[in-house]
Amino acid sequence: MSVGQSVGSASVFPRLEPRLASVSKPIQYVGGELNSTVKDWDCAPDGETVRWALMYPDAYEVGLPNQGVQILYEVLNERDWIVAERTYAVWPDMEAVMREGDEHGPIPQFTVDAHRPVRDFDLFGLSFSTELGYTNMLNALDLAGIPVHSADRTDADPVVLAGGHAAFNPEPIADFIDAAVLGDGEEVVLAISEIVREWKAEGRPAGEMGSGRDELLRRLAVTGNIYVPRFYDVTYDDGPGGTGAIAEVAPNRPGIPHRVRKHTLMDLDAWPYPAKPLVPLAETVHERFSVEIFRGCTRGCRFCQAGMITRPVRERSIETIGAMVENGIRKSGFEEVGLLSLSSADHTEIAEVAEDLADRYEGSNVSLSLPSTRVDAFNITLANEFSRNGRRSGLTFAPEGGSERMRKVINKMVTEEDLIRTVATAYSHGWRQVKLYFMVGLPTEELDDVLQVAELAKAVIAKGREVTGHNDIRCTVSIGGFVPKPHTPFQWAAQLDVETTDDRLRQLRDVVRADKRFGRAIGFRYHDGKPGIIEGLLSRGDRRVGRIIEAVWRDGGRFDGWSEHFSYERWMQAAETALAGTGVDLAWFTTRERDYEETLPWDHLDSGLDKDWLWADWEDALAVADGSADVEVEDCRWTPCYDCGVCPEMNTEIQIGPTGQRLLPLSVV
Repeated sequence: MSVGQSVGSASVFPRLEPRLASVSKPIQYVGGELNSTVKDWDCAPDGETVRWALMYPDAYEVGLPNQGVQILYEVLNERDWIVAERTYAVWPDMEAVMREGDEHGPIPQFTVDAHRPVRDFDLFGLSFSTELGYTNMLNALDLAGIPVHSADRTDADPVVLAGGHAAFNPEPIADFIDAAVLGDGEEVVLAISEIVREWKAEGRPAGEMGSGRDELLRRLAVTGNIYVPRFYDVTYDDGPGGTGAIAEVAPNRPGIPHRVRKHTLMDLDAWPYPAKPLVPLAETVHERFSVEIFRGCTRGCRFCQAGMITRPVRERSIETIGAMVENGIRKSGFEEVGLLSLSSADHTEIAEVAEDLADRYEGSNVSLSLPSTRVDAFNITLANEFSRNGRRSGLTFAPEGGSERMRKVINKMVTEEDLIRTVATAYSHGWRQVKLYFMVGLPTEELDDVLQVAELAKAVIAKGREVTGHNDIRCTVSIGGFVPKPHTPFQWAAQLDVETTDDRLRQLRDVVRADKRFGRAIGFRYHDGKPGIIEGLLSRGDRRVGRIIEAVWRDGGRFDGWSEHFSYERWMQAAETALAGTGVDLAWFTTRERDYEETLPWDHLDSGLDKDWLWADWEDALAVADGSADVEVEDCRWTPCYDCGVCPEMNTEIQIGPTGQRLLPLSVV
């Protein structure tokens, strides 16, 4: 039992083990990874135990490396009164096994740590980095025996919480979750645990709410940091002649705040996690130990939700980074260390970090990587430091826009000269492969902006051949579709339709292939526009979109982030049926431009960003596009404040170096 009285929780592994040989990659379901934690169900030395099941709603190979879940797993389990275990989405073959079950009935969604049923926990927390994981959430709930709709749950069911970047607009899944957490999770999961612990210690009172479950949710909601959708009523302008837009979002109970604020963790040095990185048993998408060297970004790229919602910038010190790297290598045995952030080369002391870590691990089997590098932040000294141990992989840069006009529109202030100069330096120092990442469908984009990608790639190859005197130069062009996201200046923009997206990509591909001089040296990777338009629906949708998600799931939708499982036709059919009679359709949510007066589904969720500032930045982008202005928003780390609102609104501040410290050498064992 979960928020009801605890009577223990038995492992389902004895029922699962005989069936493992019948499914693919059975190792992903057995648990027991190095640094995993299994605790007694009633572990609290005194008082109540609080129990969390944590899920990254994708397959084990994608979910296990997720840093957010690993950090929360460790933070929670450090408390002697909290049990935290992990669960991941099961593949269709395992789902069939679980639904078929045995003489005891279906095998429920289980954790990989102690194979306890997810329904037995107090809290079921899901971290969404992409909205395409929503159908996996519904499947996990159903497999767990938890009612899919939050309104149908009782005190015997866990509280279902959503977090991660997608939680900044949880309205499409409002009918399925009990609560959403905005922002950094390290401190807030402990605060939630304290509230649950106190409520359980008091005997799970219902108060004036009618049920203990609703009273617990009320206690969470009144903090102002946790959004409980059931305590807010949404009305629509859907009468005769109405626009279909939201008319109002209003609390429906006393004491519930009108706006819910994100949580921001300050002083990352005080939270050096993960300190015990999980080492997977099965192959995963990232086989490395990752250290987040800073959080947040203020480069001001108008398309980038991550940069907007994670403000302000908070750096880890060089000493903490060094200690985390050394500890992680010793605890995990990983041979690659990734220094992560939204723009890692922007760390104030990145040169010192690179040099000192390279010194420390020179001659060992440890390699260092900097996965995220801006064209204008790259320098060859930095690159050489990270490849000193002889592992020289390709370099990846993200100009994002094919033409200089588009790069100005999105505030990615990188010129063609910047890019050519950077790749020339890389090629001349021994690199042979460069990967360039672009987006198609950006606001105000024309076909010529897209075709400029080909010209840029050709120029890169030509420069590489010139500076090296060799023809074995490669450039891979990778293109993704632009999806407008909440809490960005482009949240009002129209998304490009599927047909136009695919046509522009086809024409670009044909231009690249037709060039006899450069075509074979340019790799071309892209996704069609169909998954992007569904992501756009889920990103900017309101509660009416929930019925689409449910219909897709009931029709067999799973793993929508995987091209081999995604069905555009299934989503289109579900949208047409679910939205019939509402006055809105798929295009209304995706390819329509919004205006300032419209109430957006996430306006009651406070990321700290001032709406007027976002709108002004959107207008600046349009002015740049038509040539009536040339506005660049610089990085507020190095300039006066641009009044985005985050620091005063969230009571936070930018935390950057330099510290003037250096790493001490260690004897590498």
